[in-house]
Amino acid sequence: MAATNMMGWGRGLLRATLIGTVLQLAMVVAGHYDPNVANLFAVLGMFLSLAAGFLAGRWSGGLGRAGAAASGLAAGAACAFIGILESYYLGDVSAGFIAFGTAGSGVTGAIGGFLGRITRKAS
Repeated sequence: MAATNMMGWGRGLLRATLIGTVLQLAMVVAGHYDPNVANLFAVLGMFLSLAAGFLAGRWSGGLGRAGAAASGLAAGAACAFIGILESYYLGDVSAGFIAFGTAGSGVTGAIGGFLGRITRKAS
């Protein structure tokens, strides 16, 4: 049982976070050069955190719904934090967005994690 839980918190969470981070960074770079993308930072960023959370929930191993939601929260918040931090260093957002955006994306990631867990087929 412990090995199954480690899979949920380990490899699946890491993969989901990496995928979400790459997508967040791509969005930030695109938005730095295209104001149309920059205008959608909030919506796109939350969607990407939802997707990262969903993947974390799907790959949550033996974790229950609450564990999958926590895994999604971690993935969604982590990838958003890195993306927002990059956007801050590029001068596209103010420092206030770092905490606010990370928290909002964490909640969205938790929802995605829960949804990913309940849509996973029972093994």
